[in-house]
Amino acid sequence: MLNRKIRVRFAPSPTGPLHVGGVRTALYNSFFAKKQGGDYVLRIEDTDSQRFVPGAEEYIIQSLQWMGITFDEGPHIGGKYGPYRQSERKSIYKQYVDQLLADHLAYIAFDTPEELEAERTSIPNFQYDASTRLSMRNSLTLSPEETRTLMEAGKPYTVRIRIEPNQTILVPDLIRGEISVNSSVIDDKVLYKSSDGLPTYHLANIVDDRLMEITHVIRGEEWLPSAPLHVILYRYLGWEDTRPLFAHLPLLLKPDGNGKLSKRDGDRLGFPVFPMQWRDPKTGETTSGYREAGYLPEALLNFLALLGWNPGNDREILSLDELTDLFSLEKCSKNGAKFDYKKGEWFNHQYIVSKSNEAIAELFQPVLSKKGIPVSWEQTVKVAGLIKDRLYFTTEKEIWSQSAFFFAAPDTYDEKTVNKRWKADSAEKMQALISVLQTIDDFSASATEAAVMSWIETNGYSAGAIMNAFRLALVGESKGPHIFDITEVIGKENVIQRIKKAIEVLP
Repeated sequence: MLNRKIRVRFAPSPTGPLHVGGVRTALYNSFFAKKQGGDYVLRIEDTDSQRFVPGAEEYIIQSLQWMGITFDEGPHIGGKYGPYRQSERKSIYKQYVDQLLADHLAYIAFDTPEELEAERTSIPNFQYDASTRLSMRNSLTLSPEETRTLMEAGKPYTVRIRIEPNQTILVPDLIRGEISVNSSVIDDKVLYKSSDGLPTYHLANIVDDRLMEITHVIRGEEWLPSAPLHVILYRYLGWEDTRPLFAHLPLLLKPDGNGKLSKRDGDRLGFPVFPMQWRDPKTGETTSGYREAGYLPEALLNFLALLGWNPGNDREILSLDELTDLFSLEKCSKNGAKFDYKKGEWFNHQYIVSKSNEAIAELFQPVLSKKGIPVSWEQTVKVAGLIKDRLYFTTEKEIWSQSAFFFAAPDTYDEKTVNKRWKADSAEKMQALISVLQTIDDFSASATEAAVMSWIETNGYSAGAIMNAFRLALVGESKGPHIFDITEVIGKENVIQRIKKAIEVLP
């Protein structure tokens, strides 16, 4: 295997939106493939026809594209190992089902869902295995003639793997070391269903990994229980020498309490768990994603990369190329990683601040256009530079909240700020300030600040009292960047008009 070209795959099921845990798995596979100079395959595992959700595959691909995770092969780009949807590979799987049956390593079962449920009800911890299969309706208890007759009559059936009990199954794992499992805890899993002519995940997964020459299977910890069965299947099919190396990633855990991160945690605490907005085609329910919540994809990527993996240094802000160069499976944790969504907000803020003023100004343009505000590009760039260190998200609501006062005079004044900052003599002082501002010809931030501060000092006024009332008049509340940066942007005429309005309106 070491002489083979590295090939990894991300294999989501189109049963709903892509969870951030899946995004992290896709990301780690991408790091591994790029660092090793290997190929990265996207495969859609849609063999579960009962749980298939229309639109889910398109959503998964679009989410990965938005995140900047690219592939060398897949259903959307093709490749020599296709098709890349399992539902389009039916004819490929059937020959391996037949091989397992011919080698007596699998058998045909006719048990109905009702019969299986009856067994589960009557037998505590019922497991379809060596201890129970001879009491069930299958080709091990029926004669060949009975089995053939039922099949020819169109009786629905499944094909189950035949697990021999009390055998030690060794599962080598690049993160967790060698795992030992007794085969008696593994039931005779269903490998194929006649109802739709499709294999289950277990068989299709093995066959596709083999035929697509996958060398490493990097997947979430939730798939670890299926690894011993996959080891057995590789042996049964005679592929043990080319079995890919496993690496099971730690779970993403709830921000508080114990257990795996879920959509309910996001709903409860107010953060997304999907990369993009998802609309459930069955219920019509719409769930926000990180894109709609105002996250930059590169910030989300950086945040997820450090959940369960440590680059070995104290740096946190790392580019995609840097993450790729530093990545190794050996540095992945065995333990679950708490999903600190507040840290995700911090990452997003850092990436916003690091962007150029021009890049942030691009985000302003749709907001200003929607509100019908004609502003020059130069002024937009200047405003973007002044407020970007106050942005944590890039939503219209966040951008407008932090910058509205640059483009429009306040309609209202924050009551708490008025009570605290607008004193009995504030109107008088602001009227005097107007007189000072009218004398200033150079209305740049530095010149205006020098003139105003000189006036305050000469008259022995409290700088805090003047500046607080001045800000309230211009902004409508106690927030915003340096006040003289604001005055430079909005201009002398607008500054004076806003002060006059405050004098008229405020008590």
